[in-house]
Amino acid sequence: MSYSNSIIFGPIPSRRFGISLGVDLSPSSKQCNFDCLYCELEKAKTVDTMRTYPSVLEIVNAIKKSFKKHPKIDVITVTANGEPTLYPKLNELIIEIDKIKGKAKTLILSNGSTIYDRYIFDTLLSFDTVKLSLDCVSEKCFKKLDRIHAGIDVKKIINSMVEFSNSTKKQFVLEILFVKDLNDKEEEIKLLYEAVKRINPSRVDIGTIDRPPAYDVKPVSFELLESIANSFEGINVNIAYKNRPKQTNSFSEEEVISMLKRRPLTNDDIENLFDESSKMILQKLVKEGQISCIDSSGVEFYKFL
Repeated sequence: MSYSNSIIFGPIPSRRFGISLGVDLSPSSKQCNFDCLYCELEKAKTVDTMRTYPSVLEIVNAIKKSFKKHPKIDVITVTANGEPTLYPKLNELIIEIDKIKGKAKTLILSNGSTIYDRYIFDTLLSFDTVKLSLDCVSEKCFKKLDRIHAGIDVKKIINSMVEFSNSTKKQFVLEILFVKDLNDKEEEIKLLYEAVKRINPSRVDIGTIDRPPAYDVKPVSFELLESIANSFEGINVNIAYKNRPKQTNSFSEEEVISMLKRRPLTNDDIENLFDESSKMILQKLVKEGQISCIDSSGVEFYKFL
């Protein structure tokens, strides 16, 4: 079977990563060890291996062909119609991509389920940015929401994420997707916060359903996401939410400092929360060296020093 016309998608402009070239490691069908309730793909039986997939040569040739047509690629995003780490030649693939990527960065989007496999763990260390999911900490919630393949252990996943965070010198992003009446309960949010503190990724993206899901589940509100972000004290939290409501207010210098002591704020947070006078106070604090602006995989955060 030839996959040459279906491996690549994009390039797509990304607010966080620039011009992204997508690489699908499972273009023929959904092959995943999760069947998440919120998945935008069709329902499918979980698997623990890919049965059909393009060769490393096919993928590399497809990337080369795209580079000729679109030379200004900022990031090569490795993903799949399913779970990309199930691709059996992932390590060989990243080695070959590194040879041809030029100034582009490599990014992989994974559900994180295979990270305690040493082969996968070591392979992920080769990517410039690794983005993994963690929707639940309790086993009951994990099985119900992510509908996992038999044998996947959430405790092992978290422990390996902690080890990975300590091992990598590159960007490690964690993603949590909240679903109404599933992982939005207070006890689950507390468990997630405790796990995230242990893992200590570069940043955490929190969001909710914004595309038609495979199953009949509902999104949470922006207000709840904001409340969760505020409860994740000391962590770089990015709220990924389309058309977030404007809630601009006027803050004093003391209030700005207090907010940033609790958690770093993104540019989007500032635009939606701060009026013009509050932005001027923020810039004053930056110039004075009390606040710094840092970049975390394309998302800028204002942090109290």
